[in-house]
Amino acid sequence: MWRKTLDKIAQKIGLGGEEWKQKDRSQKADHLFNFLKNKRFVLFLDDIWEKVDLAKIGVPDPRTQKGSKLAFTTRSQEAFDLFQKKVGQIMLGSDPEIPELARIVAKKCSGLPLALNVIGETLSYKRTIQEWRHAIDVLNSYAAQFSGMEDKILPLLKYIYDNLRGEHVKLCLLYCALFPEDAKIYKETLIGYWMCEGIIDGSEGIEKAENEGYDIIGSLVCQSVLMDSGNVDGKDVVSMHDVVREMALWIASDFIVHAGVRLDEIPNVKNWKVVRRMSLMNSKIYHLAGSPKCPVLTTLLLQEGIFSKISSEFFKSMPKLAVLDLSGNYFVSKLPNGISNLISLQYLNLSRTTIRRLPKNLQKLKKLIHLDLEDTPELKSIAGISSLQSLKVLKLEDSGLSWDLNTVKEVEALEPFLSSQRLMRPTRSLQIWRGNLESSGISFPETMDKLRELIVFNCSISDIKMGMIFSFPSLVKVSIVDCKSLRELTFLMFAPNLRDLELNNVDDLEEIINKEKACQVENSGNILPLPKLIKLHLQLAPKLKNIYWSPLPFPCLKTIYVSGCPNLKKLPLDSKSGKHGENGLIITYKEKEWIEGVEWEDEAPL
Repeated sequence: MWRKTLDKIAQKIGLGGEEWKQKDRSQKADHLFNFLKNKRFVLFLDDIWEKVDLAKIGVPDPRTQKGSKLAFTTRSQEAFDLFQKKVGQIMLGSDPEIPELARIVAKKCSGLPLALNVIGETLSYKRTIQEWRHAIDVLNSYAAQFSGMEDKILPLLKYIYDNLRGEHVKLCLLYCALFPEDAKIYKETLIGYWMCEGIIDGSEGIEKAENEGYDIIGSLVCQSVLMDSGNVDGKDVVSMHDVVREMALWIASDFIVHAGVRLDEIPNVKNWKVVRRMSLMNSKIYHLAGSPKCPVLTTLLLQEGIFSKISSEFFKSMPKLAVLDLSGNYFVSKLPNGISNLISLQYLNLSRTTIRRLPKNLQKLKKLIHLDLEDTPELKSIAGISSLQSLKVLKLEDSGLSWDLNTVKEVEALEPFLSSQRLMRPTRSLQIWRGNLESSGISFPETMDKLRELIVFNCSISDIKMGMIFSFPSLVKVSIVDCKSLRELTFLMFAPNLRDLELNNVDDLEEIINKEKACQVENSGNILPLPKLIKLHLQLAPKLKNIYWSPLPFPCLKTIYVSGCPNLKKLPLDSKSGKHGENGLIITYKEKEWIEGVEWEDEAPL
């Protein structure tokens, strides 16, 4: 812990660098001490969970440094207040002995908010004195075996881990430790790993497995062992407290994790035969050489590295490998033919690489379910993909693939896309991105109930035709950019969960929802469009006159951006529209004359 503290202090005052990295802990402490001893400083230390030894972190005693200050917090009564809040007053009042037992447990947490939160949450379900005494016995027995606060905290968290429901949930938590410290982890990536590893059952369909995955993540967040960290690039992410990660690595003896430490060579592992999961993310290894014998290895995470060569023998002895992630390795332009030895492989991620074509003998990967080829600008061919009859997830967004006759035949061999309800139904993201594409219209079938994202870019399309009412119940994002001929988007009436609508450089768009066309659909009068819309972006739509013909409630709408829409004189808003409260609706515009010319429905401020 103190090595990290040393490095963070050094970074803040400009002492980091290659020379600093070469020093051992004591040399770093001496260097930092000599730097600070003649200076006035203020140091704030947070997240402290053991006694502070200033000598270990190279900080002079501020009492001897005129004008210097050192600040950190202690949490005795605050800690017990937090613990009581987590346990709940009903539980604390259920027996006169429980409050005293609660003080004992809270003291064992040593003021660490994470432990107070998670253990308090766990004990909020323990309804008898015997269960509370057992918890104290467990914490005492673990702590007695270790010396030092760091060694005590991990056993405390082990108690929390032991109380998680189900072995598969425990394994899901441990799996998160494969990522670097403080990493933002995409929920959908985690769930993809878990499903292809068999931790969650995908035999009854991807959607059902995803629902279970999100439920597991939600339960781990509620137990405070994962943290909900918002979203990155529009995707939901979680993160793991560094202390929980230490606990997970302490438990997972069959994990080899060197994620985020810039390892420059394959780690020296005493016994490859017992390794089940390995993570070498963000490594500086140039050449994956050798042929490690890994009979039980199921996950190998190698993303964000700089591999320039992978030995054909490297994958020779990994018969149970189910998950292989090579994403973000820019120098990976081809895979060795030896990858065909991975007869159990179900998940292969090659996104953000420079791969040009798929390896020979691809047909041997008979169990492959998930293949990610997104953002592969050098990709020229997907020859062989038609042999992957178990494939359920294929991602090709932003690939350099040219949709020539051979490519189309490969995809058609999987199953004809546009005519197949079976293939259209599970489609999650559809990107129509083709320069100079001209069409009288796009007509979607009524089965696209799983479509989440629609992107139309650089096309000339006169119409996007709608299917039946509520035929797009899962659609959350629509982006239409650089498109000509398109005059209206009435199909959006039937996207009740749309959250993000972006229209940019749409020269011929006149209205978003056409009244006459909408009224032709049975029961359309009962539909209030866009009830979940959060963000509306309107840019370079010179003919746009109308969004909707009357005010809409827009209960979730947070932001509207308008630029280059001179004919849009009225917004479908009144004083009741939009998200209200402290973080209400915000309208942002580029041209002052536009906002001055807008006709408002009523005089009340928005």
